[in-house]
Amino acid sequence: MAISNRLTGPWVIALASALAVLLTANLGFWQLRRADEKVTIQTKLEERLAMAPVTEQEIQTAQATRNWEPLHHRRVTLKGKWMDRGTVFLNNRPMNGQTGFFVVTPMALKNGALVVLIQRGWVPRDPVNRERLPDLPTSGDVVEVEGRFAPQPSRMYELGQDEAGRIRQNLSASELSEELGVRIEPVSVLQLTPEGQDASQLQDGLMRQWPMSFPDVHKHYGYAFQWFGLSGLVVVLYVWFQIISPRRRSNHA
Repeated sequence: MAISNRLTGPWVIALASALAVLLTANLGFWQLRRADEKVTIQTKLEERLAMAPVTEQEIQTAQATRNWEPLHHRRVTLKGKWMDRGTVFLNNRPMNGQTGFFVVTPMALKNGALVVLIQRGWVPRDPVNRERLPDLPTSGDVVEVEGRFAPQPSRMYELGQDEAGRIRQNLSASELSEELGVRIEPVSVLQLTPEGQDASQLQDGLMRQWPMSFPDVHKHYGYAFQWFGLSGLVVVLYVWFQIISPRRRSNHA
């Protein structure tokens, strides 16, 4: 009985309550910090989308320093030749609620002195033959691509090692560089449909309704509210059961 009393004594309850309040409050403030970080990311993203298109000098600087992050999400127009032998179809990539492939092709600029991955667009998967791929127009001529710089294609979860081939789960510039024997920059360009046109007006027919990756800050505010609410509940319960309720009982005794 003495041990039980010590384990449930007032000081033990006070300590447990204080720890619970401290923990839940810290979790609430952590969620607010995460929200602030994502607001900063969103602000940077919006600023870059509004900036002037990337210049040739900025591309040269990024290539020389191997630092492409400052160009992410900025608009750019590139002229080069498709390296069709390096075209890869990334599997299990949805667009507008449908499952299909992202088509990625390296483009050689400056007579091959600069090679970047172009995320050209999306095509649906054949419902009958999952291995059937669409025929894309090929050309050895110089083509012009409008788009915006982005990180390399996002990676999806894969079981085991992804095999080389036209259909893959994931792709990185370094992997494709080894296969093709050329240096591919660790960056990609999301190709955009020229303003005033749609996919049906283009020769390749690819969809390019790329989702904008604006961070969701509202969920962090919601989580913070829950944690602060729980913290406040612990305080209310402690005050009621450890202070108010005992005093009421003693007054009625």
